[in-house]
Amino acid sequence: MVILAQALYVKRKTPRLPGAAGPAEGLVPGVGEPVRLAVLGESTVDGVGAADHEEALTGCLARELARGGRAVRWQAVGRTGANARTVRAELVPLVRPADVVVIALGVNDTIELRTAAGYRRDLLALVLDLRRRLGPVGVLLAGVPPMSRFPALPRPLRDVLAARSAALDTAAAALARLPGVTHLPMDPALLDPAAFASDRFHPGPAGYARWAKTLAGALPVIS
Repeated sequence: MVILAQALYVKRKTPRLPGAAGPAEGLVPGVGEPVRLAVLGESTVDGVGAADHEEALTGCLARELARGGRAVRWQAVGRTGANARTVRAELVPLVRPADVVVIALGVNDTIELRTAAGYRRDLLALVLDLRRRLGPVGVLLAGVPPMSRFPALPRPLRDVLAARSAALDTAAAALARLPGVTHLPMDPALLDPAAFASDRFHPGPAGYARWAKTLAGALPVIS
């Protein structure tokens, strides 16, 4: 009962921030044929906590990739509140041809108390659907954020969700055995209080920039 009461309280009191404004696709200029980057997922891909996609996860990631001089064409395909099943059913058809896809999911599946086995099955089906649509595209699974670090969550709710988010991330990591699939756990140090937006639940621009830098280092080199 305490956990349910806390969950209802957090839902009622947490500010509802909008997704990022502006175009959900763009081009970072550079040399040669652009690398095609698609980022797919939940509210972090929708850019909640950022004014526009340029300062949200996808825009930050595209700029990090372009630091080597290569042009990057990017697309953000995200929906606030989406879980892995929603993304597979409703967002995968919106993804344009890409050289690499980053998948950022897990927070909503954690909140919904999805089992680790169920989450792993959902992610596997999502990756397979992406490849049926796009071909043998490289996939980076961004680690499920460690919810022990979310300032908006009181204890003991925070502890319950932290354990579940860790279990889902372990399940996601198992998919890295698939060819062309990489999993990068999120370093908890990225989630200090300065990384969060005003709702103390989603990243702010500084948090997105930090996260994008670590993800860029894990992306495969594209010739």
